[in-house]
Amino acid sequence: MLIAHDLGTTGDKASLHSDTGALIGSVTLTYPTRFAPGGVAEQDPQDWWTALAGATRALLTRHEVDPAAVRGVAISGQMMGAVLLDAAHRPVRPAIIWADTRSTEQCEALVERIGAAEAYRLLGHRLNPTYSITKVMWVRDREPAVFAATRYVCLAKDYAVLRLTGRLGTDPSDASSTNAYDQERGTWSETVLGAAGLDPGLLPEIVPSTTVVGTVTAAAAEATGLRAGTTVLMGGGDGPLAAVGAGVVSPADGAYCYLGSSSWVSLAATAPLHDPAMRTMTFDHVVPGHFVPTATMQAGGASLEWIADVLEPGGDGARFARLVGAARTADAAADGLYFLPHLLGERSPYWNPDAAGAFVGIRRHHDRAELTRAVLEGVAFNLLTCVDAFREHGAAVDRVDAIGGGAASDVWLQILADVWGCPVRRRSIVEEANSLGAAVTAAVGLGLVDDFGVARELSEVTAEFAPDPGRHADYRERHGVFLDAYRRLEPWFARRGGGAR
Repeated sequence: MLIAHDLGTTGDKASLHSDTGALIGSVTLTYPTRFAPGGVAEQDPQDWWTALAGATRALLTRHEVDPAAVRGVAISGQMMGAVLLDAAHRPVRPAIIWADTRSTEQCEALVERIGAAEAYRLLGHRLNPTYSITKVMWVRDREPAVFAATRYVCLAKDYAVLRLTGRLGTDPSDASSTNAYDQERGTWSETVLGAAGLDPGLLPEIVPSTTVVGTVTAAAAEATGLRAGTTVLMGGGDGPLAAVGAGVVSPADGAYCYLGSSSWVSLAATAPLHDPAMRTMTFDHVVPGHFVPTATMQAGGASLEWIADVLEPGGDGARFARLVGAARTADAAADGLYFLPHLLGERSPYWNPDAAGAFVGIRRHHDRAELTRAVLEGVAFNLLTCVDAFREHGAAVDRVDAIGGGAASDVWLQILADVWGCPVRRRSIVEEANSLGAAVTAAVGLGLVDDFGVARELSEVTAEFAPDPGRHADYRERHGVFLDAYRRLEPWFARRGGGAR
């Protein structure tokens, strides 16, 4: 048996798999995030470890698993953050996660020193405050005492592996999410680190995602219930591992969409995809020699979670079903109501940390159903801009498989199909796609399967939502209105005060 973890934004999902990766069951434990004015988004790494250890114990107990039967453990983790550690590998401050946008000033300095176009060519990504390297620069500039105590910097998955094994490292998929990784050379970028004024020694060794990095220590075994000596594999970033979980391991596998806290559209490729307008980015895949061109927005599922918190604060677990169900027949864009889903600034397609969420066109008769519908459509419209960026460069996005928690919604998947003008399919593995990808990575690394292609067989299509041609034509026209609303508000976002800075 294999155990995989998806160390995400809202919690850790531990999942149990067969030796070939097939899902047996899962347990999720949540942890808090501190959001605050100025673009603050932080989590306590100890909360990650507490959730990972507790979820592992619960998983072993629920499925009556003998710890000796667990052949390996691998981790999928949220990307683009920064965990700063002292010489004893202890966090010196809360982790700055992907959603944090405080490092705008540091990002602007890097753009001035390197050039936006040259950085994009080198990294496969825009320089942006959502990435790791400027977060580290921000700590250096704003918290000098904390930075003085910092000896290492890693990402969420790397910290989990460290706690399990005592070894610090990372893999190419996570390294490619830092804005400090030379994608062509597969090494940390001397150019970026030199411009940032940071010591390359802060960053961990990069090893393949399938690497056996160590074994579970006695202390980790006591915390998790695993057997000391259990093999631990490196794993990877949640985006590339979600691609594996969705069965997207080669260009022939098409595109997929992840509807989690952040949301993205992605595909597999044998080379980075560089968009002249820099709307998209490219991660390294966990599949050797492959890449994951991606367009990620900051607040996809997070926008739905926000409107649910506003409309039904403290509501029960059925509130999403109630709100989305009421939105099924509501009119939003058709009635002139639009939602700009930029609650956490924005990555794709605008890369604007000053962007903010907004309802545009709201009228007295609009109620909770219309507001929820506008949120669902707003995410779909924003991702359509990203889909268009891929299509303009010859990437085939003529069918999209949906995963992540939001993929459980028939209403949302039908909206996505109608907005994008292509079939959207739900797979049998929805919320466990990230951890499934980690399990397959473990199976490959342990030699239990021949290659990543086994992932295609581990989930199946359970529903398909075909676009309505008439609704798509209407949505295509309204997409222009949606884009126009952002363009008109963009100068105001920069001037409004109290924003991401």
